[in-house]
Amino acid sequence: MTGKAADAVLFFRAWLSAPLQVASVTPSGRALSSLMTSEISADTGTVIELGPGTGVFTEALLDRGVAESDLVLVEYGMEFAAKLSLRFPAARTIQMDAAHLRKVTVLPSASVGAVLSGLPLLSMPMRKVIAILEGAFSHLRQEGALYQFTYGPRCPIPRPLLDRLGLKATFIGRTFANIPPAAVYRISRRKPRPQHVWTSVPQMPDNGAT
Repeated sequence: MTGKAADAVLFFRAWLSAPLQVASVTPSGRALSSLMTSEISADTGTVIELGPGTGVFTEALLDRGVAESDLVLVEYGMEFAAKLSLRFPAARTIQMDAAHLRKVTVLPSASVGAVLSGLPLLSMPMRKVIAILEGAFSHLRQEGALYQFTYGPRCPIPRPLLDRLGLKATFIGRTFANIPPAAVYRISRRKPRPQHVWTSVPQMPDNGAT
C-alpha cells in the first residue's frame, strides 16, 4: 500500500470513529492545500497548525518555504500525532484538544504569524469554537491571521461571534478541484477605530448674555 493510500485509510478510519472531530472522510487535496497556504511564506515566522491529520497542509507549508522547526502541530488523534512526529521530526507535535491552545507555551522569541485550522468548526459547540479562536489569537502577533477552510457556503464563524471577539473574516477563494469543494477564509483582528483627540477646548462666542 502506498503512503497516500495508507493515509486515506487512516483518515477514513478516524472519520468512522469520530465523524464530528474529523472534517472529511479523505485528506484534503493539493488544490485546497495550495489555497490554504497561499498567503504564507518563509517570512511568516512560526505557524501553528490545528488538526493537521496526515500532514497535507504541513507539506504545503514546507513547500512555501516555512522551516520545519517553525511548525507547531496540534493534533487530537493519537495515531495521527504519532505519524506526524515521525514525518516531521523537526516540528513540534502536540497531542491535545485545540480548545486548550491557550495553555500551549510558544517560545517567547517565536513570532507566530499564522494559524492554519483544519478543524470542523461547524460541528463544534459554540463554546469550543470560542476557546479555539481565543487560544489562536492569544499566540498570534498583531498582524497575524488564522486560516480556516469550510465545505459550507459561507464563513463557518458566524458574524455575531466575530463581532464579539473583535475579528473579521475575509474570503480568500474557493476550489472546486477538492473533494468536496471547499472555501478558505482569513480571520484577523479588526483595526481599532481612530480616537478623536481635542487639542483645545473650543471657545463659545461672548454675546453678552449672563
